[in-house]
Amino acid sequence: MKKFRKYADKPFIGPIVKKVINFAVSRQADQISQHFSEYLSPVVAFRQELQEESFKIRHNVYCDELKFEDKRINCMEQDAFDKQSTHCLIQHLPTGNYAGTVRIVKSNNDQELLPIEKYCSSSIDNEKVHPKNFPRHEICEISRLAVPAQFRKRQTDRYAGSATGVINEQIYSERELRCFPFIAVGLYLSAASICLRQDINHCFVMMEPRLARSLRFVGIPFEKVGPVVEYHGQRAPYYISRNLLMTGLTPGFKKMLYNIDKKITCQFKINQ
Repeated sequence: MKKFRKYADKPFIGPIVKKVINFAVSRQADQISQHFSEYLSPVVAFRQELQEESFKIRHNVYCDELKFEDKRINCMEQDAFDKQSTHCLIQHLPTGNYAGTVRIVKSNNDQELLPIEKYCSSSIDNEKVHPKNFPRHEICEISRLAVPAQFRKRQTDRYAGSATGVINEQIYSERELRCFPFIAVGLYLSAASICLRQDINHCFVMMEPRLARSLRFVGIPFEKVGPVVEYHGQRAPYYISRNLLMTGLTPGFKKMLYNIDKKITCQFKINQ
């Protein structure tokens, strides 16, 4: 696949190469979707004990490992935005352990700012997609994405909130390893499903440009709306609309979103 990518932007041959790459990615995504559903499942943290599992994972990644936040006595990383958030976990079905977490920070009024508005508002230089220009109930921010060390595959390619490391291959089978590079994608798709359920049309996130490129490769076309700034590492503000997400996803990852959405929809029906 790497051999093909270098030709993707070439004139004449570029469009053909891109179609070949997209076909290969979609085919792989279809297989990944099947494996993901077999071994992993989204869990919306409606209950306090599930939210605490999310806070523990965040503490492990953000405080113990990356040292972006100070350690807490209770070993749970929390902040003021958690009260206006929906939290989601990915559960490893064979063990019952949690393989990752993410939160969707919402805003119901002008006083409930998103983290990006409070800390990085001036970094958004595209006024057309600034959070202040949308109805408050239609915006959200995806943040605090974290994956425990034992579910990470690569030591390199670290990025804040979803750093990757060496997986414990004595615990997890070779077949299951195919799922783990896509746990972060599964978390983003889980967040997308929650946004769909809550009628959120505009989503923001602060992330490293290389993560945005990786997500774009699988069809999640986050739009860069400002320069890179220092915020838990070198990050830039990104935006995606509901329409951009649904039209950008490759067929294979649309299937993955569909499978995730079915499970999340059932959980919302039970708990609301």
